[in-house]
Amino acid sequence: MWILGFLLVLGPLVTVHELGHYLVGRWFGVKADAFSIGFGRELTGWTDRRGTRWRLALIPLGGYVQFKGDMNPASVPDPRAPTDSDTFQCKPLWQRALIVFAGPATNLLLAVAIFASFNLAYGKIETHSEIGGFAEISAARDAGLRQGDLITRIDGKPISDFSDIGALVMMYPGREVQLTYRRDGAENTVPVVIDESVESDRFGNESRIGRLGVYSQEPDIIPVGPVESVALAFEQSFGLMEMMVTGVKQIVLGDRSIKELGGPIKIAKYSGEQMSLGPLAMVSFAALISLNLAFINLLPIPALDGGHLAFYAAEAVRRKPVGPRGQEWAYRTGMALVLVLMVVVTVNDIVSLPFFGS
Repeated sequence: MWILGFLLVLGPLVTVHELGHYLVGRWFGVKADAFSIGFGRELTGWTDRRGTRWRLALIPLGGYVQFKGDMNPASVPDPRAPTDSDTFQCKPLWQRALIVFAGPATNLLLAVAIFASFNLAYGKIETHSEIGGFAEISAARDAGLRQGDLITRIDGKPISDFSDIGALVMMYPGREVQLTYRRDGAENTVPVVIDESVESDRFGNESRIGRLGVYSQEPDIIPVGPVESVALAFEQSFGLMEMMVTGVKQIVLGDRSIKELGGPIKIAKYSGEQMSLGPLAMVSFAALISLNLAFINLLPIPALDGGHLAFYAAEAVRRKPVGPRGQEWAYRTGMALVLVLMVVVTVNDIVSLPFFGS
């Protein structure tokens, strides 16, 4: 189940990502030498009439499009490449930037399409921020809040729906916030320390999140049309990506353990588990992984799409490309960082497997 789930999730998402690069590159007249799903030795492939080699490779941990003018699959510019009009490096800066950005953008749009389909099929949940009850352990109750109080702001940020509370609380266990609530027409503000909760799903996967310990009133299910479903899907997607940014910041600052990061083995494990829950859970999980791919690839690390975009930003400011030697060292450093990160998350994944007692 793990292997099958991994292939069914990551394979299509990587293909979609690379198709984004390929199609926008082709739109701008750039020749693609190779389109590969996976790395390493080729298992099977064919060459189309445009001269592009479509290949399926041995290691299914990603993929790449190697355009004409690239030195290698990491898209390092080849200084000896011909200056033909169909080479990647001969295209204007804005076209190169759009070709690179197209991969993460395609992953984002795929997630939006999935969320929009769910919104259109099932509607949206609306829940007032009125407290309907308390958990057994409740930081909000300990701070003096009562059932029926209406939470209006957290740290000055307005709360219009109960779901807004989660976005300001879940990623910040142990943090003190200023919670504003309305009772009998009067507003009061009290300090609340968010409880830290380690919760497990049915498969034993643990997550460390923050809780106020409050329950909502009975939610309303509101049907939405096609336009609103798409707008809501963008809002949901950007909200999840904002949580990813927060998580990375917390790991860098030491507020979260690096053990919370996961890699290919954990993706395979979760994929198999979600597949066992049915197609809707599997598709929803695929949307989340697609957002992760978009987010990770936009990080400003050389060898990733975000690294290329950082070089193009420098080129726009300097009005000339970064020198070949500078790019080479940057790509080497970036690749080393990526490999170190892969080793760390893979060790995390292996240690967390059930047969290690975790």
